[in-house]
Amino acid sequence: MGETFQTLEDSTGEQSVAVILSTSLGDIEVVVYPQRAPLSAGDFLDYVDRGLFKGAAFYRVIRPDNDAGSPIIEAIQGGLLTESPPTEFIAHESTQQTGIKHLDGSLSLARREVGTATAAAFFIIIGDQPSMDFGGSRNADMQGFAAFGRVVKGMDVVRAIQQIRETSDEGPFVKGQKLSNPVAIESVKRKD
Repeated sequence: MGETFQTLEDSTGEQSVAVILSTSLGDIEVVVYPQRAPLSAGDFLDYVDRGLFKGAAFYRVIRPDNDAGSPIIEAIQGGLLTESPPTEFIAHESTQQTGIKHLDGSLSLARREVGTATAAAFFIIIGDQPSMDFGGSRNADMQGFAAFGRVVKGMDVVRAIQQIRETSDEGPFVKGQKLSNPVAIESVKRKD
């Protein structure tokens, strides 16, 4: 017998999939939009369904007092604690394509160059961050990041993680951002 998962539909008829990220500080419930962001949301759901987030954590906190980028943003980054993800990179889905903007609580994929993202590294935005959208100046290529979902419960947990001050002095760009003791993501599963 196959598993059944909850698919939500909002007032506009858009379908979303609910996922619970259980951390050592509490649960974060997100919804992802596979219709609007099929590559990014699909990759994230593939990680969820295949159990690829085993050993994941929130390991980076970005605040105005420690951000070396421009313009300054606020976010927490999580995922696998490895430089070698278990899956291939996916094509970039810009906010211009999906219409999903980087607003407070948005879930998005981390990347270096365009086309180098996987769900192995994702972040949650704190406050509205238009510089991370297509045309924004956070990246020199102005392609922005690939937002694919949002937090619906647990922003208090996200903010608590962001305020952790015990960090390492790793690298100039991320100095003061890498948590000395990452916050474990104990499980990631679709909401029943």
